[in-house]
Amino acid sequence: MSDIEKQHNSIFEQIRRIDENGNEFWSARDMAKVLEYSEYRHFIPVIEKAKEACRNSGQNFMDHFEDYLDMIEIGKGGKRPVDSVKLSRYACYLIIQNADPSKEIVANGQTYFAVQTRIAEIKQMDEYNYLSTEDEKRLFLRNELAKHNAQLASAAKDAGVLDSKDYAIFQNYGYKGLYGGLDAKAIHTHKGLKKSQKILDHMGSTELAANLFRATQTEDKLRREQIQGKQKANQTHYQVGAKVRQTIK
Repeated sequence: MSDIEKQHNSIFEQIRRIDENGNEFWSARDMAKVLEYSEYRHFIPVIEKAKEACRNSGQNFMDHFEDYLDMIEIGKGGKRPVDSVKLSRYACYLIIQNADPSKEIVANGQTYFAVQTRIAEIKQMDEYNYLSTEDEKRLFLRNELAKHNAQLASAAKDAGVLDSKDYAIFQNYGYKGLYGGLDAKAIHTHKGLKKSQKILDHMGSTELAANLFRATQTEDKLRREQIQGKQKANQTHYQVGAKVRQTIK
C-alpha cells in the first residue's frame, strides 16, 4: 500500500507550526482563514464552543487552547501583533466539530483531524508505546482492527446490511475508497498472496492503522447520522475510505 504511505500533505499540515520548544500547534487565525471565515471575530464563538467541549470531555482546556500574540503582515512588509490562540491537534479536532458543517473544507477537516487525533491516541497508549518491534505493533493493530471490524459489522447491520453477501459488498466499498478503486480480491492479487492467505494478516502497521481508521470512522458516521439502506451504507464506507486515503500521514 505504498501510495497510502506516501503521506499526502493537506492544507491543515501546511499551516501547522512548531514553537520554540519543538511542540506543534495551529494558529486560530490561520484556522479561521482556512475554514473560510470572513473575519476572525466570527470564528471566536467556534473557539469558545470547542473549549466547552474540551471541558465536558474532562480535560483541562488550557492544555489545548493558549492565548498568545500572533504577528500579521500589514502594508509595505510591516507586521503588527494581534490576539490569537495556540491550538493543539485535539483543539483543532474540537473546533472542526463545532465549525459550519455546510463548508466543504470543514467536512474534509473533520475526517482529517479525526484520523490524526486517533493516531495520536494510539501513540500515547501505554500498551502501544511498550512495543518495540514492527511485528509487535502490527499484531497490536491487527487485534484492534478485529475488534472494531466487529463493531462496524454491527453498525452496518443496523443500517440494513443484513447478510454475508451484502456485508462483503459493503467491505469492498470501503477498500475501494481507501485503495484507490481496488477491492479485496484485487488487493489480494496485488500483494501476491495465496488463496488461503488473508490480506489483513499481510499488512504493515501503517496500512493496518489506515484500515483501523476507516473502520472506526465509518462506524461512527453510520451511527451518528443514523444512515439507513444498503446503498447509502456502501457509499458512506467508500467516502470515508477515500477521505482516510487523502488524510493519512
